[in-house]
Amino acid sequence: MLNGAIARRLREVALLLHEQGANPFRVYAYRHAAETLDRLDRPVTEILETEGMEGLRKLPGIGESLTRSIRDLVKTGRLPMLDRLRGEADPAALLMSVPGIGKALAKRLHDDLGIETLEELEIAAHDGRLTEIAGIGEKKLAGIIDSLVSRLGRLREQGRLSATDGSPPEPPVEELLDVDHEYREKAAAGQLRMIAPRRFNPTHEAWLPVLHTQRDERHYTALFSNTPRAHRMGTTRDWVILYYEDGCRERQYTVITAQREPLKGHRIVRGREGECLAYYQKQHAGQKLEAATTSG
Repeated sequence: MLNGAIARRLREVALLLHEQGANPFRVYAYRHAAETLDRLDRPVTEILETEGMEGLRKLPGIGESLTRSIRDLVKTGRLPMLDRLRGEADPAALLMSVPGIGKALAKRLHDDLGIETLEELEIAAHDGRLTEIAGIGEKKLAGIIDSLVSRLGRLREQGRLSATDGSPPEPPVEELLDVDHEYREKAAAGQLRMIAPRRFNPTHEAWLPVLHTQRDERHYTALFSNTPRAHRMGTTRDWVILYYEDGCRERQYTVITAQREPLKGHRIVRGREGECLAYYQKQHAGQKLEAATTSG
């Protein structure tokens, strides 16, 4: 892509972030990055080819997140973050990023098995559900597992690194649940900007509230799930998708209301149920102690 085309995408990100109430410093970062690309005397494609990601990081005002965004635009012509801001997020596109999974297979994995994240895909690969899908034989399954082991392994290793190593740990479930609470509370009060998702919205109604919020250096975008499974199960106002970015990595989490014991009725983060159970048990113990202290 030409520098000008990438700059236009970054300006659109800045505009949508501004309209949706995001942090002004984040808005400025994308605008400034667009100006940097407009002033460059060489194509960013050349910088990537000759110097790699490090070459992009050396550009004025281009941090880690913007480096990844520019790389994605150069390599694929798409920017997942921009798709989310436009209301065009498509979980199938994420699944298609795994080698061996094409458009048709990604759609079946999402529609038939309800898989929306790479973590859920990994679980389904090991519990036998993927072999139930036509087109996934032993060889393809092994390739998918190998790819996920490499990709998710890097993410998990990054999540375990301490702050002294320059990479913050994965956000605790209490923080994710707090962002989920903020989103649902503000959505119910009509305090959030509404966007009109392109999927499952034939009347182009602006019904999907979007929240941009921050915890320390961590940026979150929260949206109700707009997927075939959520619509089919009537949970479009229950399932919340959190997109998280801390400068070092981007992750996606899904928060739902648990339907089974021992967490039934509680908000939980998919894939981190054990941590959620420990969190609620600790919370409950604290409440009991406070009640006992008060009554005493």
